[in-house]
Amino acid sequence: MTHAAHALPVAATLVFSIALATAQASDWPQWRGPQGTGLSDDRNLPERWSATENIAWKAPIAGAGISTPVVAGGRIYVTSQIGAGVSRQGPRLVQGEDAAAAGERALATGRAAAAADGRTWFVVEAFDARNGARLWEHRLEAEGELPAVHDKHNLASPSPVTDGELVFGWFGTGQLVALDARGKPVWQRHLGREIAPFDINWGHSSSPMLYGDLLILLCDHAPASYLLALDKRTGKERWKVDRGSGRSSYSTPFVVDTDSGPELIVNSSERIDAYDPRTGAFLWHAADANRFPIPTPVVHEGVVYASRGYRSGPYLALRPGGRGDVSSSHVVWQVPTGAPYVASLLVYQGLIYMATDNGILTIADAADGSRVWQGRVGGVFSASPVAGDGKVYLLSETGETIVLKAGRGAQIIARNSVGERTLASMAIAGGRLFLRSDEHLICVGG
Repeated sequence: MTHAAHALPVAATLVFSIALATAQASDWPQWRGPQGTGLSDDRNLPERWSATENIAWKAPIAGAGISTPVVAGGRIYVTSQIGAGVSRQGPRLVQGEDAAAAGERALATGRAAAAADGRTWFVVEAFDARNGARLWEHRLEAEGELPAVHDKHNLASPSPVTDGELVFGWFGTGQLVALDARGKPVWQRHLGREIAPFDINWGHSSSPMLYGDLLILLCDHAPASYLLALDKRTGKERWKVDRGSGRSSYSTPFVVDTDSGPELIVNSSERIDAYDPRTGAFLWHAADANRFPIPTPVVHEGVVYASRGYRSGPYLALRPGGRGDVSSSHVVWQVPTGAPYVASLLVYQGLIYMATDNGILTIADAADGSRVWQGRVGGVFSASPVAGDGKVYLLSETGETIVLKAGRGAQIIARNSVGERTLASMAIAGGRLFLRSDEHLICVGG
């Protein structure tokens, strides 16, 4: 295996004087933020910006990808891929019109399309959240036959996760690396070789998640479907659960605390499952099969909300804490159609926000699923919405963010474009917004 940690020209005193701080409440340490719900407690969040106004800084990213940047301890971590890999044209979200004209097209790889040595590299980069200075870069060579992916993403789709001391990068070959806050490798593994090849239609995208001292990974693929928990400090297996054959999932697991203990919830093609994240013990299941499960569940006031994925798929609310098949006993309500294909639900201040693939915004009451407002706002939405400070942010693939005032009506505060294509969900930290475009990491805010 090849390692190459590249320290870029930043003063050593700056890099090594930064204390190794644990993730703080105002950080965004994982996919969908501190609680995995897309919500931030930060105040005075930006409302208006453009490609040139209210942009604190913009930094080039070494490679291409659509993973969300994560923020902890004053540093931003982002993953990418250098080298085009193997892609094939897949279905578009836009239906019944010209997808390219609507702003939907293949991932722009630009300068990352090919490494100088002809090899494919996976990259983890760290940036200073204050000014965008690149602190370090770690490269991991892609090993083995590269799986084919949908042409709108690559093998760097899983978002990194950090506890403020370690940062974990996971890639679509099954390669996994743990780095310390200075970019030094701590351990690495190749699950695609050790357990089974990463073979899933359109490419792996589930992100790693942390629970206590465990790093939990969902691998629902054709050759093998399993959940794996590793010791975050050593990479050694703590538990592994076989999930049977024929399952697929692009979703990231989610943990909810209940009176009877924590529950790890998984959205997969067969159903929604729950496990004990401490041991891997199976707890309950609900819902019917669904072809392409991409969205991640969320929790709001003790109730779990989940959309199943695929075109105009179902969404539902259920109470955790059950055992066995809880489809009849714990499902609070279910709506058979209308949820986004890719984006996860946002539940904020008692309302559900969904921006669908063809630019339709739906606001529903979290209590019973009833529609509160629906209308066309325009845009193609792969990124999941986020919220904070009474505002809801809907980021379109064209680089435009629609800022809504949270509430039962769709009051648009502003439409702001950075002028670059954006598929990754945004992060919120320190009162600023962090967007990842095809080429740049962009910090919005004073």
